[in-house]
Amino acid sequence: MDAPERDRDQGVPAVAVPLAGLAAVTYSTFLLEHLLSPDIDVVNSYVSELSAVDQPYHSVYSGGDFATGVLTIIVALVALRATWGLRWAVTGWILLALFGLCAIGDAVFPLDCAPSLESGCALRERSGNVSFSHEFHAVTSSLVITFGVAALAALAIAARRYGRWPALARWGLPLAAVETLLALATMAAMVEGRWLGIIQRGQIAVLVLGLLAVTWALAQERRAARRPAESPAPEGAAL
Repeated sequence: MDAPERDRDQGVPAVAVPLAGLAAVTYSTFLLEHLLSPDIDVVNSYVSELSAVDQPYHSVYSGGDFATGVLTIIVALVALRATWGLRWAVTGWILLALFGLCAIGDAVFPLDCAPSLESGCALRERSGNVSFSHEFHAVTSSLVITFGVAALAALAIAARRYGRWPALARWGLPLAAVETLLALATMAAMVEGRWLGIIQRGQIAVLVLGLLAVTWALAQERRAARRPAESPAPEGAAL
């Protein structure tokens, strides 16, 4: 049996399944904004404003991003070890780890304040009178989307090429395509100055669905790997 066949039989270790699912949950903290941050304009505000340093409960949202990053990196490293030698799978897991790293970056480099809530903050932002953290947050946020899209696309290609992870084979590319369209829509919304909040929340929701697709795909593989061991031996096989 060659290496790819052996890896396919063994599958990604079971620990990756709950960790991937938990990463999807922790990346969904923005859903708490109606309860914790009712003053934020859901339609037009940046999602990142929820975790701005001067906002109440900012640690909840930053903590969610940080936890998502750590969990995703662990999942990617565990899966990477189990699929080493499968080029597209290796590429996909590395990209997913980079997504996690940038999610940590979002948490470590928050905005100073919420421009949509405070005119003074908006003026400081326009004049460049904000911290490095505030400015660099735009970089980490952009890279989160970039690596998220690339990871979903690469893992979908790997799933189809190696006959693994049916959930990713089916949903990976459509989710990557929707995320790309939303990214383009975000740039248009920034120019128009409207609907940015709705579109950005849609982007995060798609990434959450992507993490759930990874969870589902790995769970499917674990179930498939257990079936041969659980199947009863043919009658008369052992005499």
